[in-house]
Amino acid sequence: MATITRSLQRSKLAIGPRLMSTAAASQRTALYDLHKTHGAKFGPFAGWDMPLVYADQGALDSHLHTRKHASIFDVSHMLQTRVVGRDRHRFLEHLVVADLQELPVGGSTLSLFTNEQGGIEDDTIITQQKDSLYVVSNAGCADKDLAHLQRYAKVFQDKGADVEVLKIEDHSLIALQGPSSQKALEKLAGVDLGKMPFMTGQLLDIKGIPCHVARSGYTGEDGFELSIPTGEVVSITEALLENPEVKLAGLGARDSLRLEAGLCLYGSDIDATTTPMEANLVWTIGKRRRAEGGFIGADIILDQVAKKGGVRRRVGLVVEGAPARAHAKVLSLEGEEIGEITSGVPAPSLGKNIAMAYVKKGFNKKDTELKVKVRNRIQNAKVVKMPFVPAGYHKI
Repeated sequence: MATITRSLQRSKLAIGPRLMSTAAASQRTALYDLHKTHGAKFGPFAGWDMPLVYADQGALDSHLHTRKHASIFDVSHMLQTRVVGRDRHRFLEHLVVADLQELPVGGSTLSLFTNEQGGIEDDTIITQQKDSLYVVSNAGCADKDLAHLQRYAKVFQDKGADVEVLKIEDHSLIALQGPSSQKALEKLAGVDLGKMPFMTGQLLDIKGIPCHVARSGYTGEDGFELSIPTGEVVSITEALLENPEVKLAGLGARDSLRLEAGLCLYGSDIDATTTPMEANLVWTIGKRRRAEGGFIGADIILDQVAKKGGVRRRVGLVVEGAPARAHAKVLSLEGEEIGEITSGVPAPSLGKNIAMAYVKKGFNKKDTELKVKVRNRIQNAKVVKMPFVPAGYHKI
């Protein structure tokens, strides 16, 4: 464990390199002062000044606390939008691969914005509300996603469609993650959340404040994402922190937790050049959508699905020796360069170094022995099934 601790410290908290910036961040969330009070160390992330670690816990301790108890992550930098109008499903189904017509009210789904080349423009969580679609997108893609939504909304409107994209600017977003999350939230909501399934959302009063609560997250654990009126987010966060099992956590722990869970970071593990087939995200394409298509890039994507095409596949690796970071080359046992690491960290829950990579098709089978070049050293690696750590999602 000492080796893992030192590796995490050297890793600059293992934040995805494509979203970090050395430029001064200009935006701050409504929880910035609360983070400072708790001794947060900040860093720039997608144009925001975001907490990385806190005075009472380093990235390693924060990671393990989340797996055992519960942590609050400030994710207010993410883009929240509502799509309204009677043609909202037809509109958004042109942009994403999900079957939104069949999604029940309160149901949530992971989906993908796609492009004409069959690549992934972003991944997103969409929740079916009674009169709208609630969409949460990545902070690093916020500007382009909003422009994309608004541009196509104008195209649909010009053809007579009833649809509008509304950016939610008066609500902040926090993620309460970990096995103690349900009990911690129940104390403030005053309701039994045991019957609320994973990947659903509903309106709940938290301390008497109407909030949208989704049972989802980015850690592989049970948890909730709370969209809270910005004027109330500090008081609700402080109320949750009164529970001794709940602590604040920053981006350092968030990245290692999501990688252990086998979840992609946009800009690192998926991007505009990656197809759903290559990324092993075909499961996000609804059955009806596979039959009907109709989304941007559908011809290319569905052809790849039918033919099991594409030249590469996303895999999980366990790496011996030093951690393999993004852009490290993956080699066959014969020394042929067959891929590249996209994310890699020491896994605190496992005491091993793990990574995601894209490798040439044929080298992606479980237990395939490979090599990784780390700082001019050749190290052993093996393809393993993801998630690296069993999911702790709530089951009914």
